[in-house]
Amino acid sequence: MGRGRQKAKHTKVARELKYFSPNTDLSQLQRELAAGQHSDEDAWAEYADKYNDDSGDEEEK
Repeated sequence: MGRGRQKAKHTKVARELKYFSPNTDLSQLQRELAAGQHSDEDAWAEYADKYNDDSGDEEEK
């Protein structure tokens, strides 16, 4: 495929992506984000508690 045809195809795909607007259930998205947010925070808090032990990692001055 020549450069002109390749560029035209890329332009066509880019235009389709730009103007494509699927139907989005925003209330479902909000529920998913709210449900996932709390569990992720808890997981990171447990990880931080486990590995952020400041008792002996730093050198004394």
